[in-house]
Amino acid sequence: MTRLTKLLMTFALFLVVATNTGVARQPNVVIFLADDLGWKDLGCQGSSFYETPSLDQLARDGMRFTNGYAACQVCSPTRASLVTGRWPQRTGVTDYIGAAQPAGWKRPTPLLPAPYSVQLALEETTLAEYLKSQGYATLHAGKWHLGSEQYWPEHQGYDFNFGGIDRGGPYGGKKYFSPYGNPRLTDGPEGEHIAERLADECSKFIEANHKSEKPFFVSFCFYDVHTPLMTKEHLKEKYQAKRTTDVAKDQANWPKEGVRPVRQVQDHAVYAGMVETMDGAVGRVLKTLHDLKLEEDTLVIFTSDNGGLSTSEGWPTSNLPLRGGKGWMYEGGIRVPFIVRWPGVVAAGTECDRVVVTPDIYATVTDSLSLPRVESAHDSVSLLPTLKGEKQDQRPPAFWHYPHYGNQGGFPSAAVRDGEWKLIENYEDSSLQLYHVTEDISEAHDLAAAQPQRVAELKAKLDAWRTDVGARFPTKREENK
Repeated sequence: MTRLTKLLMTFALFLVVATNTGVARQPNVVIFLADDLGWKDLGCQGSSFYETPSLDQLARDGMRFTNGYAACQVCSPTRASLVTGRWPQRTGVTDYIGAAQPAGWKRPTPLLPAPYSVQLALEETTLAEYLKSQGYATLHAGKWHLGSEQYWPEHQGYDFNFGGIDRGGPYGGKKYFSPYGNPRLTDGPEGEHIAERLADECSKFIEANHKSEKPFFVSFCFYDVHTPLMTKEHLKEKYQAKRTTDVAKDQANWPKEGVRPVRQVQDHAVYAGMVETMDGAVGRVLKTLHDLKLEEDTLVIFTSDNGGLSTSEGWPTSNLPLRGGKGWMYEGGIRVPFIVRWPGVVAAGTECDRVVVTPDIYATVTDSLSLPRVESAHDSVSLLPTLKGEKQDQRPPAFWHYPHYGNQGGFPSAAVRDGEWKLIENYEDSSLQLYHVTEDISEAHDLAAAQPQRVAELKAKLDAWRTDVGARFPTKREENK
């Protein structure tokens, strides 16, 4: 399918839907996607060290999902899943873009990782493209990491792109501070923080479209709290003073996941400052909605692209009671915060234990806006009935497939969560692990040997799904035998 064909199809879709929609202004949509934020990195999620008043208030004003999951344990696949409503395996983006392909693999691992796509194909119908076809103004702010320049947000349905390029972190200029060295973000005053700058750009966009009475879609994808670990000096000092543990003694007693030490306590002062800055940026955008009296007209969703970094790259956070962290198939790598606010639709202060996964955002948004479903986004399961307080069946099984080695120690693996149960397959040795995750959230008790029938049933579902999505697999390295 050519780019021209894609544009013509989008325009045709607009004409079809336009005949079935009224002239009343549609609700607005704001999606916040944090980078590397762990499941327990918010006050409302149980952290007693990090301070997140804006997100805690968002949870009090909306619905907090306790079983929220990212589509992958690393970033790019989850981002591809969010904007397409599809499992990452269908897009081909199954590893973070920039990871070595099999031909360039140098690490002495038992397997060669599977190949993966290094961009989000322009043929995909992104959520921004679809909403733009319905008359929405669209903006992307922050991290993109879904391909080289010809695949950046402005080519994927976004009217404006502030800071979305090929990099996986804020690696240009002074990194988190201006000058940014980012070709899609002009520099601000010396020392300006990128999260605050992006929040201001989102707020200006919201204000402009409020004046023009045009519905808007804002996708604010933070660089925070990804490495490099850096924060404002006064925040670092604040959390150093708040820390009560003996850091050296604490580190000496860390247990290991495989060969990787795992952080046990949330007491990293720099990381805490990063979390607070991210929370403050969320607060800036929410205040704009409040000041313009747009809260009841705006669906707000907050989540993260993968679990917290607890086994590598500075070991900045702890995911306990979850096992593992970013890069791992255990809960610490894939379970994430997930909060939805929509006053008048979502009852304030509610919690839900229904499983929700990144691709579900797509159908939730389109259903909330009373728009026809997009056929390509058929992996997405709408949460709208749950958000409205209606009874909804449990989510069909959720699947993961990561045929790669990340930087955090995790092994190539796959998993399925079906109801209360989770099965993990280790591609290195074909071993299977079974956990009753509702009772054993820490995945401490492998029940595979005790429940072979359940293992077989879940494995069959995982196999069928992998066939359906065309999953690619790692291969053996004969020279390592």
